[in-house]
Amino acid sequence: MDGTTPVLIGVGQFTYRGDPAASPSPVALLKIAAERAAADAGIGPAGLAAIDGLAVAGFTIDAPGSTRSTIPHSSNPPASLAKELSAAPRWAVYSHMGGNTPQQLVNVIAERIARGETELALAVGAEFLGSAVKRLTKGLGFDDWHEDQDLPEPQRIGDPRPGVTPYEARHGLNRPINTYPLFENALRARDHRSLADHQARLGRLFAPFTKVAADNPEAWFPVERTAEDLVAVSDRNRMVGFPYPKLLNAIMEVDQSAGAIIASERKARELGVPEDRWVYLHGCADAADLWFPLDRQNFHSSPAMRLTGQRALEMAGVALSDIDFIDLYSCFPVAVEIGAEELGLALDDPRGLTVTGGLPYAGGPGNNYAMHSIAVMAQKLRAKPGAHGLVTANGWYLTKQSTGVYSTTRPKAPFERQDPGVLQRQIDALPHPAVTETPQGPARIETYTVVHRREGPFMGIVIGRDEADRRFVAHTPGDPETLAGLEQGEQVGRSGRVGPGPDAGPGGQTNLFTPD
Repeated sequence: MDGTTPVLIGVGQFTYRGDPAASPSPVALLKIAAERAAADAGIGPAGLAAIDGLAVAGFTIDAPGSTRSTIPHSSNPPASLAKELSAAPRWAVYSHMGGNTPQQLVNVIAERIARGETELALAVGAEFLGSAVKRLTKGLGFDDWHEDQDLPEPQRIGDPRPGVTPYEARHGLNRPINTYPLFENALRARDHRSLADHQARLGRLFAPFTKVAADNPEAWFPVERTAEDLVAVSDRNRMVGFPYPKLLNAIMEVDQSAGAIIASERKARELGVPEDRWVYLHGCADAADLWFPLDRQNFHSSPAMRLTGQRALEMAGVALSDIDFIDLYSCFPVAVEIGAEELGLALDDPRGLTVTGGLPYAGGPGNNYAMHSIAVMAQKLRAKPGAHGLVTANGWYLTKQSTGVYSTTRPKAPFERQDPGVLQRQIDALPHPAVTETPQGPARIETYTVVHRREGPFMGIVIGRDEADRRFVAHTPGDPETLAGLEQGEQVGRSGRVGPGPDAGPGGQTNLFTPD
């Protein structure tokens, strides 16, 4: 313990709710969160200028194939932010896509500090789709967003692989609002719950989240709602992807930023940061489930959630019962349901499952939600010295998982992050079904969803098994009778026939499953 123990010394958040025509630019949002984190640590602008490490969570508009890449933003956000902060970090990275990113960045920075490679680092991210989309749709322009457009490519961190295969993308699995319902319906069918009982369960799960959001000054929707409000379908709460009405979906069109400053103990003392601001990362882990959705063992579990949770607690030397505060990643209900199950938590755990209010209510700022979790967690732990907090972060489609255990108590042993490859090799060795892109003949439904537009249902998606038990994905006929029938009773296990669809789309041939 030679002074290289990593410690979180400052956190900052910002939510902009003003006129979209005057909204902060992407780099301005990053800077505000950084300045608030520096103020929280008591190190001010001079402290920010001294950072030797900088990690920025990737903006969602930089995702491969994004249709919003025309929104002006810096071509190298870390370089643009460093310039704004008068900083010259030796190590500066920009992440690939994934909601696991903030916790992963903290894990990596802590490891670098423990190794003596970094002394003072900023991890920060932002989302600005709320105002940017309004500017686009209202023709407001972006003349006031003075963003660097011609900087060199940033150094990237994280896994660059797309979340789905071209085959999966052709069938709509490249949109979270289409894919997470597939997991939800599989989970419900496994537990033999009726549609009505399961919808009520989803409302009961997320109603407490809205209560937390209502008390969160940075929440996008600080409104407490009843369980019935959340699941009752109406003009204001339309169905999006069965069984999720709008109020059960993460809200990405927000203007929010958050950041955390991590230092070595030696540097924290040198900067004069009071020890009552210090929060330690006691345990952490990172891993991904079998990468593509169709390769999963099933659609109601997550070995990566289980193993990263176990490893983070083991590294911290605490049990789940020792945790005082919990924030489970909550883009959709099934992420919370599976996360809780894999960790051994009850859905009605009296400690609660969120400290922010969750992505549908506190806000789902692209890849950066978990940075808000970390910021709020740090504040709660400072207010209760000696307590422990657990943060989980999820990327893509229940794919990438990062977990952290925090406390103000000084660790008893030097920080040593386990090579993520240790857990990854266990997961990659798991058996899983064969996949066919050209199924033909009798088949059965493994899971399914119905995708809605504002006007109503328009597409059924089925993941199924053929006679050889190979897994496939297909659309269903799009007629109103078929789509309505898919929502009127349990469809998992239903038989039918599968084969090539009538038309090949721009990405290639799609399959068609016709229920018996």
